[in-house]
Amino acid sequence: MTVLDHRHRTPVPGWMPGATAPRTDPAPLLPDLSPVRVLDTPALEKYDPALLRELHRRLVVGRRYNQQATTLTKQGRLAVYPASTGQEACQVAAALVLGEHDWLFPSYRDTLAVVSRGVDPLEALTLLRGNAHTGYDPRASRTAPLSTPLATQAPHAVGLAHAARLRGEPVVALAMLGDGGTSEGDFHEALNFAAVLNAPVVFLVQNNGYAISVPLSAQSAAPSLAHKAVGYGMPGRLVDGNDAPAVHAVLTEAVERARAGEGPTLVEALTYRIEAHTNADDATRYRTEPEVAAWREHDPVLLMERALRGLGLLDDRLVQEAADEAEALAARMRAEFHADPELDPMSLFAHVFAEPTPQLREQAAQLAAELAAEAEVAD
Repeated sequence: MTVLDHRHRTPVPGWMPGATAPRTDPAPLLPDLSPVRVLDTPALEKYDPALLRELHRRLVVGRRYNQQATTLTKQGRLAVYPASTGQEACQVAAALVLGEHDWLFPSYRDTLAVVSRGVDPLEALTLLRGNAHTGYDPRASRTAPLSTPLATQAPHAVGLAHAARLRGEPVVALAMLGDGGTSEGDFHEALNFAAVLNAPVVFLVQNNGYAISVPLSAQSAAPSLAHKAVGYGMPGRLVDGNDAPAVHAVLTEAVERARAGEGPTLVEALTYRIEAHTNADDATRYRTEPEVAAWREHDPVLLMERALRGLGLLDDRLVQEAADEAEALAARMRAEFHADPELDPMSLFAHVFAEPTPQLREQAAQLAAELAAEAEVAD
């Protein structure tokens, strides 16, 4: 029996003789009426103190990483940087819940998740520097290249997870998207395939309210993006995306569910992009300062520090240690990005097709001739 087995026989409609019950009761698939929260609730006291401190440390380091990468863009060291400032809880939790053999499929805004997974910042930002298609080895890091086209990484995540399951490997793939990505056909195709194939995939949608300048209300009329899961036959979860322990808990449950063979989950994390879409964007043209100020009060770093101090799990020494680590990372980023890399223009044609197309060979030959001519003039 294959993965496409007899479970998928079409049932007889309810109004016909011999009708069967619906294949799936939608109630268990529906998300919570309100986003899952842990901070400032009694549930927080049940969490492992070491995990909470680790989440805080990663949030502090992640915030400084975002700040430094934004500064590097202003200095011309990066061509573009889509900051995840304000969304750090989603980023660090996504990296932390995955096992060594699991795969992360990030979007262009998820470099912090990639760095939190252990990839060097210089390598993680190579694409955004404009130096190469990607700067790290996806196989070694179990992290797919950053996806600039919206949602195209989602079907890739499903394919890898399904293939791993066919091989008997306990691999889970986590695909990260924004709310704008849910308007793309790739997103819907990925969810449909994942549910039909019962693939071990977790879809994390970071709903920061805008697809560049398009508000969510102009993208979807659904009660929440998590509700879209029901139409494909998978559970939808709704979580406060600025509540790091809550995001970690919901994603952990989804990953464990996928690894146990119970199929995919769609998680919608409600968060906010504090910075502009990229350095090329003027966010003041489509959102107000009071709106941004309200979300600054719900900052994931501040929420975490306040809650842990309230429980006596965090003191000035631990806060300073996290800040010192963050500054050390920023200093290393400045030093590494100050040096101009030595680039091979011919590498543009590598790893595009397994067998180069005639057009690709023609373009490579043209560039090689131009480089040879430039070298001859220089000599």
